[in-house]
Amino acid sequence: MTDTSHNECQWYALRVTYSRELKVQEYLEAEGVQTFIPMHDAVVLRRGRRVKARVPIVHNLIFVYTTRETLNAYKQASPIGSQVRYMMNKETHQPIVIPLKQMEDFMAVAGGEEALYVNPEELRLKKGDRVRINSGAWQGIEGRFVRLKGGMRVVVEIQGVMAVATITLSPAMVDKLPTASA
Repeated sequence: MTDTSHNECQWYALRVTYSRELKVQEYLEAEGVQTFIPMHDAVVLRRGRRVKARVPIVHNLIFVYTTRETLNAYKQASPIGSQVRYMMNKETHQPIVIPLKQMEDFMAVAGGEEALYVNPEELRLKKGDRVRINSGAWQGIEGRFVRLKGGMRVVVEIQGVMAVATITLSPAMVDKLPTASA
């Protein structure tokens, strides 16, 4: 898994300077690049008035689906080049690449109004507790079944970046997945 092709589309986690994630997203999407920024509704102050607005959950973070070669070209020769940096895996010192299924699950849960965002350090995940939701709006989502904030939830984590948890679920709504023996 350490040998990834520079010509293969993958999900990358990027840091953006000075809360410009929405401008970077606008630029990349105009160029035909798929992006994702976890958003939520919040009350913000604009021109002295409190208004409800859709804002990023985490500023300075954007997920981008493209090839590494294309992303490197944008970083070197585009208006956004100086504004974005790869988020790096601390162990391998390589850009963080998110597997497609994991990103799809993350986006499905993160798009829900009842999603709970969690710092990965808050989770005490143990091997063997991976689950798949078997019913409801999040059917097919895979994550970890954990007790969090007073309820049982499925957490989809992007290792070292962030995690998102579903609303409280009953144990009957999830199926335990077999543990990987690799």
